[in-house]
Amino acid sequence: MTRVIAGPFNRVEGDLEVSLELEDGVIARAEVTATLYRGFEQLLSGRPGLDALVIAPRICGICSVSQSIAAATALRNLAGGLAAPNGYIAANIAHAAENIADHLTHFYLFFMPDFARAEYAGRPWFENAAGRFKAASGSGSAAFLPRRRRLLEVMGIIAGKWPHSLAFQPGGTTRAIDVGERVQLAAILGELQVFLEETVFGVPLDEILAMETPAELSNYAERTRGDFPFFLTIAADLGLGNMGRGPGPLLSFGAYHAAHDSYFKSGIMSADGVVAPLDVAAISEDATCAWFAPTSTDPAHAETLPSAEKENAYSWAKAPRLSGRPAEVGAAARLAVSGHPLISTLIAEGGGTSVRTRIVARLLEAAILVHASQGWCRQLRLKEEFCAHFALPDDAAAAGLVEAARGALGHWVGLREGRISHYQIIAPTTWNFSPRDAAGISGPLESALVGLDTGGLGAKSAALQHVIRSFDPCMVCTAH
Repeated sequence: MTRVIAGPFNRVEGDLEVSLELEDGVIARAEVTATLYRGFEQLLSGRPGLDALVIAPRICGICSVSQSIAAATALRNLAGGLAAPNGYIAANIAHAAENIADHLTHFYLFFMPDFARAEYAGRPWFENAAGRFKAASGSGSAAFLPRRRRLLEVMGIIAGKWPHSLAFQPGGTTRAIDVGERVQLAAILGELQVFLEETVFGVPLDEILAMETPAELSNYAERTRGDFPFFLTIAADLGLGNMGRGPGPLLSFGAYHAAHDSYFKSGIMSADGVVAPLDVAAISEDATCAWFAPTSTDPAHAETLPSAEKENAYSWAKAPRLSGRPAEVGAAARLAVSGHPLISTLIAEGGGTSVRTRIVARLLEAAILVHASQGWCRQLRLKEEFCAHFALPDDAAAAGLVEAARGALGHWVGLREGRISHYQIIAPTTWNFSPRDAAGISGPLESALVGLDTGGLGAKSAALQHVIRSFDPCMVCTAH
């Protein structure tokens, strides 16, 4: 048995280490360590309720809108009211733009550069991969980055700036959109659609949106030129459909909300493919292997009390659990819970999620969100209000559950005498990169790494990078 430490990882938001036990180059055990303590929940304690709208977005500069909307949703639920219809729509457009930017940034800048590693120099696709995706010099990033800049202009139009905007409020959004700005939004989305059709997918978006079976996906990859079919070619050659298998279940909080519904549905998909309603009360946090003192396991009552000398602990992330079990979150979970036929079939045929399924889901979702955002732009009623009046109670407790690009994001908040008495955050990376719990059960990434053959390269293996990056770690969001 050989024990090695992988990390620190580049192209990761925050600091990550993974401890591996190897037998003949195969991973027998993994321990995932979030090395960074931030204490945002402690920063919020004792402050006026609305301060959450200022502080929570600063948890992360990548998913700032997601954090804003989670905080605003929690406060709206405290107030017991609804946002203005235009407020829901405008927030959804901004949120979708951030998540599309996240999906494409992950693909072009974080994930695909690993296929330009010297380890793959003998593969028939290597030269093309290096020319297109090599970090800092590949042509893919040069093509994508101007599109990312335009996507971020969506937040400028709707929220005034990005990141860390104050435009997202319990009552909606503070800035009304006029006719000219709606035209600007439509133009940006139109440009993005052209980029996706000509560069990413190589076919009209309607063809991507209509794809339902793995056979259709394979046929598409064989006959089409573009960055997505090129990834599918690599995935087939390296067996990424069988790599990094997730144990399930899959969890989604639901995304892009209206007053009484959401565009993507909330729920839980079990290992046998059955989708059930989400029971929020079944969510717990286990701190057995985290550097925190034990408190309540219920995020509505748990506290964040650092214990840096705690015995047998190895991470600054707690272990979220659903009915006592780890759950995988992310685009694959979101689409599967919402019944997307292609993603559901890929998961069923593969016996769970995989590196390939996670990447396919993120790019499919980018296409879906462009189409959805174009529809939301048309739904805006420019002469009606964008932000409804709201007033926070002095004493109440509620949760704000949304979906960031990486998966389920929850903010649990309590007020006492008008001030925050309790704030607890469970981020997507906390779910996916959680340590073991009291029963010794591994988190999703730890489980997905077991059985991976590193080819004798150990911590330097590209396969290790593929599995970890398929979950897209954002370690700064494990905000305990």
